[in-house]
Amino acid sequence: MPTSPQEMMAAMMKNLAEKTGHDLNHWLKVVKASGEEKHMAIIKHLKSEHGLTHGYANFIAFKAREESEPPKSGDDLVTDLFKGPKEAMKPLYDSLVKIVEKFGIDVDVSPRKTYVTIRRSKQFAIFKPSKRDRLDVGLILKGVAETSRLKTGKQFSGMMTHCVAVHSKKEIDSELKPWLKDAYDKA
Repeated sequence: MPTSPQEMMAAMMKNLAEKTGHDLNHWLKVVKASGEEKHMAIIKHLKSEHGLTHGYANFIAFKAREESEPPKSGDDLVTDLFKGPKEAMKPLYDSLVKIVEKFGIDVDVSPRKTYVTIRRSKQFAIFKPSKRDRLDVGLILKGVAETSRLKTGKQFSGMMTHCVAVHSKKEIDSELKPWLKDAYDKA
């Protein structure tokens, strides 16, 4: 069973024609002819007009958007995340990345458009520059009680169980580091 996003995408590509009756080129032409450009609009069109499941519609939408926009490298995505007013949060991000990379060679730091996902066999953290003076650290820590600093709830990602606001380097401390390590160990 595929475990990484790359493996899941490869499995979707392999099974696309068998499950939908058409290959990716056909579906890319359908999307182009629809005139839809936004991800969710493409999914809605493929599901309602062509009866695709959400998974395959989502896969095709990603592929269609890849065709229309040149992909950005991880470094470009990180640069974009910390542009302008959030630039002051970049050193905090860099410190956090150094910490999680020491946990093991299996740590994968994968930038997205609005945050950076941290995973090993599965995702365990998110680093997100939320404001000019705050970097949010989302963690998956099932069964861990909330504290005055470690907040529970779905602050910015449905998967994250906890969130810690980091405003300065001194907050990357002996309290935050074990939470990160615990999330890593449980992933």
